[in-house]
Amino acid sequence: MNFAPILGKSLNFQIIKNVFKQRQISVFKRFNINSRAHHSDGFSVIGSEPDRHSAEFKDNYSKMQALVNDLKEVVCKISRGGGEKAIYRHTSKGKMLVRERIANLIDTGSPFLEIGQLAAYNLYGSEEVPAAGIVTGVGIIRGVKCMVIANDATVKGGTYYPVTVKKHLRAQEIAQENKLPCIYLVDSGGANLPRQADVFPDVTHFGRIFYNQAVMSAQGIPQIAVVMGSCTAGGAYVPAMADESIIVKQQGTIFLGGPPLVKAATGEEIDAEDLGGADLHCRKSG
Repeated sequence: MNFAPILGKSLNFQIIKNVFKQRQISVFKRFNINSRAHHSDGFSVIGSEPDRHSAEFKDNYSKMQALVNDLKEVVCKISRGGGEKAIYRHTSKGKMLVRERIANLIDTGSPFLEIGQLAAYNLYGSEEVPAAGIVTGVGIIRGVKCMVIANDATVKGGTYYPVTVKKHLRAQEIAQENKLPCIYLVDSGGANLPRQADVFPDVTHFGRIFYNQAVMSAQGIPQIAVVMGSCTAGGAYVPAMADESIIVKQQGTIFLGGPPLVKAATGEEIDAEDLGGADLHCRKSG
């Protein structure tokens, strides 16, 4: 795993794309990723001719439109992330919101096919976890289809609930089956501790994420991580297992336990940058 040069506090996504291009030149060509035409191109559309003026059609249309509007409202709420207070704390540090990061990463004007947007919806009772705290989907970067897996730190600090793990693993499964390079935008506090009993134990739980990274890397499917915030405990393993890692200076940190844990365990006082910041990892540990 290589750490890329330290970035300034204002992240330039062109640097990520340049790192991606280097990997693309050295690895991607063996897969011929974009050679398939869309299957639908070879088929005509099979439709029907309902009576649009009938009472039955109008009634069905009205009911379906109401359901569609309800779904749009839910999706809009989910896309706002963890709420106004969390968004303010996040943006006041000079950090972009997760969907802004993705929009700046993918090719201008290209689509982003989001996967599992309704994950965790109404799953944890009164506890809201929009999109399971992680945005996953297929986007185009430098003309290549990629799987983007991005933590939303406005949702419970980007920590992993049981369904967050499942969503992450599903994205990796799709990437491996279709040989899609993986871009991880990491901003996570690791496992959600109150629910860690359902996060860690099984073969299909949290640890499988890192196993998948190792397997895909061995298969020649690039694994690129961008550390855009605090990456603690389980969140620290994603960039460590990546082929290339980029760390945002004065924002990105990687450590198993943060400064409060170090002080509690050893009595030593140390700030996050000295413990696991970009300069430390690019000059010393990496």
